[in-house]
Amino acid sequence: MTADRDLADLPVHDLYGTIARRRDVRAEFTGAPIDPGVLDRVLTAAHSAPSVGHTQPWDFVLVESPHTRARFHQHVAHERDTFAEQLEGERRETFSRIKIDGVLESSLGVVVTYDPRRGGPAVLGRHAIADAGLYSTCLAIQNLWLAATAEGLGVGWVSFYREDFVRDLLQIPAEVRPVAWLCVGPVDRLQDVPDLERHGWRQRRPVADAIHRERYGS
Repeated sequence: MTADRDLADLPVHDLYGTIARRRDVRAEFTGAPIDPGVLDRVLTAAHSAPSVGHTQPWDFVLVESPHTRARFHQHVAHERDTFAEQLEGERRETFSRIKIDGVLESSLGVVVTYDPRRGGPAVLGRHAIADAGLYSTCLAIQNLWLAATAEGLGVGWVSFYREDFVRDLLQIPAEVRPVAWLCVGPVDRLQDVPDLERHGWRQRRPVADAIHRERYGS
């Protein structure tokens, strides 16, 4: 490496740039197909995440069926209405302007599941923190999200659903949790400002406010 090499050419810069570009995508999907090689790289990146006891407790259910996605979208719309009923005044008006999912517009649904039985019964590192396997699954989701962003794809995490509904819809075993329904696919752009900030739902918290020294709150 030469001393005068531009920082923009360094892999670490690419990583930080990808993190900065990542968005929770809802309205920008084009519906174009995902190149199989790209999808394989993204799923391999997700599967490369660290996991407690090396259990790799995740699985990825790829949902392309228009019928299945339509059934899920109907459920999501119902849950959106249920949430909206809890809001009042300006808050309700703000929420009405926010699109919450790209289930029908995205190219693919990727449902990430967590199986607590994987690697059991004695999972190294999980004896004191029962949710360590769930945290591991979230790391796989983050890997998938960043890899997809680097590949020029958008990802949207749909959280307006009941786990039992998705479990029944996709025939997921009772012991397995559907942690995330991710809408994935090519996009026409990624927004410069996250949707919830742009619509005035909530502003980004300064990183300095999240840093504590030695003790929480210090």
